[in-house]
Amino acid sequence: MAAPALLGRAAQAQTRLRWAHVYETNEAYHTQALWAAQQIQQRTQNRWAIEVFPASALGNEPTINQGLALGTVDMIYTGVAFAGATYRPIAITNAPYVLRDFEHFMGYRESDLLRDMMAGYSRQTNHQALALTYYGERHVTANRSVLRPEDMRGMKLRVPQAPLFLMFTRSVGANATPIAFAEVYLALQQGTVDGQENPLPTIQAKKFYEVQSHISLTAHITESLLTIVSGNTWRRLNDADKGVFTEVLREASTRATHEIRQAELALPEWFTAQGKTVQRPDRAAFRAVAQPLHNDSAAGAGWTREHYDRLQAIASRAG
Repeated sequence: MAAPALLGRAAQAQTRLRWAHVYETNEAYHTQALWAAQQIQQRTQNRWAIEVFPASALGNEPTINQGLALGTVDMIYTGVAFAGATYRPIAITNAPYVLRDFEHFMGYRESDLLRDMMAGYSRQTNHQALALTYYGERHVTANRSVLRPEDMRGMKLRVPQAPLFLMFTRSVGANATPIAFAEVYLALQQGTVDGQENPLPTIQAKKFYEVQSHISLTAHITESLLTIVSGNTWRRLNDADKGVFTEVLREASTRATHEIRQAELALPEWFTAQGKTVQRPDRAAFRAVAQPLHNDSAAGAGWTREHYDRLQAIASRAG
């Protein structure tokens, strides 16, 4: 009887899932995804084995979002702006300066508003949004000084392939140039674009600093990623396993959030040591040109005034 029992356990372990994202293998998102995959397999007695595909191996952000419905992926990390392509309100935190700072983000992360947003996304898509991970404050890099909004006027700025990022470029008068994440380094190197914007850990991991001389700490968007399980996959889980997935993925999100926060606080000094010019621009001036667009549907706003007011009312919470 021992042999059939062993075969049964081995067969259970063959239920494999594909988790896709666009980030590098040395970034916290990937290392924590590997940790979560190991924990889920262990805590479900090998019923679910998750293979993590980093660095756009299964496609760019729009492709992996579409893959949830097509069945080509089971799980993804995705920026809230990309999730907003199917449920627009959840992208609200990608409006420039709509979040005050990291502590405001942490308050939002534990809020009823986020729970409502995730529930709305799940109703709209049938996919299950389970966790929100800090991605970092987005900053502008270029081969020239950027201290005030007018310094960006006419700049060809690479932005992700999601419409809400156009709100920032519109506020400063830059020319938005959507380019897939995997192609940004070459576009900067060849001068296809003048600059790009990303959090400091990403600028380091993707080596954008090698082809850009200036890093301006604009902090124009406090960025975050959703961890999403496809509806088809979620329906295959029993209640106990749903509990395991939820617990582990939220724990991995918290671990990655703290890693990214610590990294971004240390990196300005590191970039300076690499010979880069790290600038502290006039954020109040940037905020002043962005705020009038926050609830402008023509500029990409897809949320209600109630959503906006609830977000602004959230108290800051230490991370």
